[in-house]
Amino acid sequence: MKLVVVTAGLTQPSSTRLLADRLTEAVARRTDVEVRVVELRDLAVDIANNFVTGFPGARLREAIGAVTEADGLIAVTPIFSGSYSGLFKSFFDVLETSALAGKPVLIAATGGTARHSLALEHALRPLFAYLRAVVVPTAVYAASEDWGGGRDAFTDGLGERIARAADELAGLLRTRAPYLPQEEELVPFEQQLAALRPLE
Repeated sequence: MKLVVVTAGLTQPSSTRLLADRLTEAVARRTDVEVRVVELRDLAVDIANNFVTGFPGARLREAIGAVTEADGLIAVTPIFSGSYSGLFKSFFDVLETSALAGKPVLIAATGGTARHSLALEHALRPLFAYLRAVVVPTAVYAASEDWGGGRDAFTDGLGERIARAADELAGLLRTRAPYLPQEEELVPFEQQLAALRPLE
């Protein structure tokens, strides 16, 4: 199974990437997955260029392909002004509208204070519902105080949420058929031409 992790942290090191790594490790302990991480910070210019030109560059095209072909997704963003980051939203704006249809997704976010945790429910969950993804019931939010033991340790509450969300995503991955690219139906040229002719 292919698991793609999309993280929109802007700094390095990043608490957003740290949360993404913890979620990924928890899922990998529960089911066999091949993991690919997409760091949106590295694709910021490519995403902006795609909006201007209408065409993705090679790196962005490869990242879009990885997300489209994934069997499951972990999507993590920092919360800015009570919602997901602009970079995070811009990446999902360049995907085909059907790219996430039926795909299991675990949503997560980081922020300075627990007061912004509702952004998961009023911003991220509706976004992925619109994209017709199957979002796991448990969303994971990590505020600064959740990293109680430093960068390598977190509070019991955060640990419990990570474990519960990982259980839910792993369960969906185990019961979902692997991604198979859909073959386009080839229509003979003569048939296409006949369809264009006006009826006599």
